[in-house]
Amino acid sequence: MSAPTTPGPAVADLLGLVAFGELLAFERMAGDARLAPDLHRRAALSEMAAAEIANYRRLADRLTALGVPPEDAMAPYLTALQAYHDSTEPRDWAEVVTKAYVGDAITDDFLREIADALDEPDRALVLDVLHDSRYAEFAAAEIRVAVAADPRVAGRLSMWARRLVGEALSQAGRVAAERAALTALIAQGDRVDVPGLFRRLTAAHTARMAAVGLNN
Repeated sequence: MSAPTTPGPAVADLLGLVAFGELLAFERMAGDARLAPDLHRRAALSEMAAAEIANYRRLADRLTALGVPPEDAMAPYLTALQAYHDSTEPRDWAEVVTKAYVGDAITDDFLREIADALDEPDRALVLDVLHDSRYAEFAAAEIRVAVAADPRVAGRLSMWARRLVGEALSQAGRVAAERAALTALIAQGDRVDVPGLFRRLTAAHTARMAAVGLNN
């Protein structure tokens, strides 16, 4: 096996972005578990948090193997990602699962688009980390239960989802503007420009909302 080589800035940038996202997801899920309405849901969310920190470790180990300190790779994203989570703090369990289903999903869609331009093994690593859909499926089921129990909840959660997407796209645009290497990945080869990417993200979001009975 050949020795690892120093990655280009785009690879380190993307691995750092995904790693920090996984770290924040662990912290958020562990905290949000306290809002769960029963011990079954609390345990389920805590188990998912454990999976997130395991994903973070895989990414951190890859960065280390490539000669990039994980904290250095993650540092450029501290302000944008923390600002997103600070401005979208859930008030109850329904908002917790909606944030997971809507906010996390559109962020993952954004990362998958960029990761598709990476070479192996980094492409496979990022896509594998983002592939785990247990949290999204769990969250979707919880939203459907909440709407079925009280149809009026759909209106409140729809408004919450719109706020989440607005904040997520705002911070994603900020990241793309500030990290030229990531923007280059998006535009690589036959890919469309950043506005085209955001149009695809919006279309996927619309379908996701309809699937759980929320209005876009």
